[in-house]
Amino acid sequence: MHIGIAGNIGSGKTTLTEMLAAHYGWTPKYESVTYNPYLEDYYKDIPRWSYNLETYFLAQRFQDLLDISRSDGVIIQDRTIMEGVHIFVANNYDMGNLSQRDYETYMQLFNLMMSMVREPDLLIYLKSSVPHLVSRIQQRGREYEQSISLDYLAGLNERYESWIGSYQGNLLIVDSDSLDFKHRPEDFSQITDKIDAQLFGLFK
Repeated sequence: MHIGIAGNIGSGKTTLTEMLAAHYGWTPKYESVTYNPYLEDYYKDIPRWSYNLETYFLAQRFQDLLDISRSDGVIIQDRTIMEGVHIFVANNYDMGNLSQRDYETYMQLFNLMMSMVREPDLLIYLKSSVPHLVSRIQQRGREYEQSISLDYLAGLNERYESWIGSYQGNLLIVDSDSLDFKHRPEDFSQITDKIDAQLFGLFK
């Protein structure tokens, strides 16, 4: 079984992935983005290297999906291949960093890949407002994230809402603004109760 955690930067995806993996005994799967051979060139000339960078990420995420499909256990994944495409690549395209030709080729690759694998058995979307995202980003203090603009986060949020609004798979939306699942056990229990109901038909 494949469980995906989706959400904007700072929404709490990694924290929830860790907590659910520990609670259920699931195997966590984190995005393998610590190395990308195009990253240095990308930041020197974003329009020139966007296609290369995003295609490399796509290949890595597809490999993750293949690994998940071969697993007999339950895998919970921090960010999905779909977000990389529908949120971040779409944003790069709209910003003019990907040409229409490159974007269409990229989408052809993505659609071919998705014809070979399944969507998650359950997608959990952490819905967050921009002020909540900013607060979390500031709290965790990652230097490279401190320059992220409010407009950029708001734009990503709009894309998430549009994508989730048309998502056809098994979906659970969690309002992370109103929950502190890291520090309040009762808030975390609200999430696990909903997961139990959606996956196993258990109503507590």
